[in-house]
Amino acid sequence: MQIKPEAVERCGDTVIHEETVNRVRELMPPDETLYDLAELFKVFGDSTRVRILWALDESEMCVCDIAALLGMTQSAVSHQLRHLKQAKLVTNRREGKTVFYSLADEHVRQVFDQALEHILEDRYE
Repeated sequence: MQIKPEAVERCGDTVIHEETVNRVRELMPPDETLYDLAELFKVFGDSTRVRILWALDESEMCVCDIAALLGMTQSAVSHQLRHLKQAKLVTNRREGKTVFYSLADEHVRQVFDQALEHILEDRYE
């Protein structure tokens, strides 16, 4: 798909606002931090993982319960939970032979809830 030149937004000025650029440059996190942030957002880019996060936002659950809720195999749920654990979005605890999963902390809940709120606000305006 070709973009017509007039459709591309351009800055109308040729003046660089040095003060703004320098201030933002000083505040910008290191590239490695921004890379890690991008990787975190990739985890949210999978609808199955988002469905699991939504379920865990509501209640602590074991793999069997998540699989039943989402109509998936336990193996598929475990695979997605592994990604969520690596991203430090979920945690688990063992009770006998059963492993229960929950959101890792309140930050994860806030990110998830705010993203959901953002999506829903556009639908009801």
